[in-house]
Amino acid sequence: MFEPVESPSSRTIDPLRLQRLFKEGRQHEIGFSAVKTSGFPEKEKVLVLSGNSRRDLHRSKRSWMWNQFFLLEEYTGTDYQYVGKLHSDQDKGDGSLKYILSGDGAGDLFIINENTGDIQATKRLDREEKPVYILRAQAINRRTGRPVEPESEFIIKIHDINDNEPMFTKDVYNASIPEMSDVGTFVVQVTATDADDPTYGNSAKVVYSILQGQPYFSVESETGIIKTALLNMDRENREQYQVVIQAKDMGGQMGGLSGTTTVNITLTDVNDNPPRFPQSTYQFKAPESTPPDSPVGRIKANDADVDENAEIEYSITEGDGYDMFEITTDKDTQEGIITVKKALDFENKNLYILKVEASNTHVDPRFLYLGPFKDSATVRIQVEDVDEPPVFSRPAYIMEVKEDVPINSVIGTVTAQDPDAAKNPVK
Repeated sequence: MFEPVESPSSRTIDPLRLQRLFKEGRQHEIGFSAVKTSGFPEKEKVLVLSGNSRRDLHRSKRSWMWNQFFLLEEYTGTDYQYVGKLHSDQDKGDGSLKYILSGDGAGDLFIINENTGDIQATKRLDREEKPVYILRAQAINRRTGRPVEPESEFIIKIHDINDNEPMFTKDVYNASIPEMSDVGTFVVQVTATDADDPTYGNSAKVVYSILQGQPYFSVESETGIIKTALLNMDRENREQYQVVIQAKDMGGQMGGLSGTTTVNITLTDVNDNPPRFPQSTYQFKAPESTPPDSPVGRIKANDADVDENAEIEYSITEGDGYDMFEITTDKDTQEGIITVKKALDFENKNLYILKVEASNTHVDPRFLYLGPFKDSATVRIQVEDVDEPPVFSRPAYIMEVKEDVPINSVIGTVTAQDPDAAKNPVK
């Protein structure tokens, strides 16, 4: 039967030590031709042993622990890498047997010494490209060309080294959260993968850390979940943050390979700023001839928020011109437009004082503690005099005169006055 042959120095070796020796070019210190790998199942095979002819073949049931061969990937030595040795118990050492190899990469990647059964790898192998090779071995009689054993299958496993850095699924992540979020609020999860073998050592065990973005954000080392780490982050103070996350293999230990990604985080607006008038008093002038529904002036309260959180409603809350004026909101500019409701009369009243209030239309109850989300200001409107025509004392006069009255006789009197305050004389 075929059996794997191990060198006397074969032993179970710490994977990290194997990797270190390999990277340092000291693979000659490893000293193995086949290494026992725990967990590989024990198999029982029924082998056919050969005699001088097919009639002489008889069955013999034997059992052995089959140990797969393995190679370190990315071998950089100048010589062929030694894999292991196959040996038939029919081999008497007299050169009468010939070993033949077939299967994955046989004759190209893997060659066998037909006399000794020694197997070698001719090229550098990449585990990430192909981790396992399945080959078949056969021993034949050189003289007759007949097999002395049935074909036997074995496995060559490419042993991983840490030659792949973690790679994030995105070069740049974009995320947003509301400003003023609580500490520990979920932002986004980043993910890095490592092409190394996750079942062997820590080559593919990735640990996340934050290189840039503290103290505002943190990242969970095992999951890559980014969370807020600072209380009361205010969009009006700073809206954009750029966070750099590192993923490092080998469980984050020294010597591990790493990769990074950038996370652009935007704070979205909440209504945490009340409207505020930039001044306490506004003054406007309006000619007394201003027709109703005509604008007198505009005022504006400032709000640091944006979009609907900055929408404002204006109202006149009190004042001696409450019934003479009204105020509406310009939806485009968020200004308050003061207009005349009734005709003005300078001679009747030439000054109006209004109290105007600006308030947010969308209030967030969470931030009411920051103060009332409204503000007020005083508006003074000065009515200007306009030169008005004289006004007769009566709309119509009726006078009687005799037909024979002399020329230049007085038949009656009409009276007109200047309604203006100046009381200019009337002709």
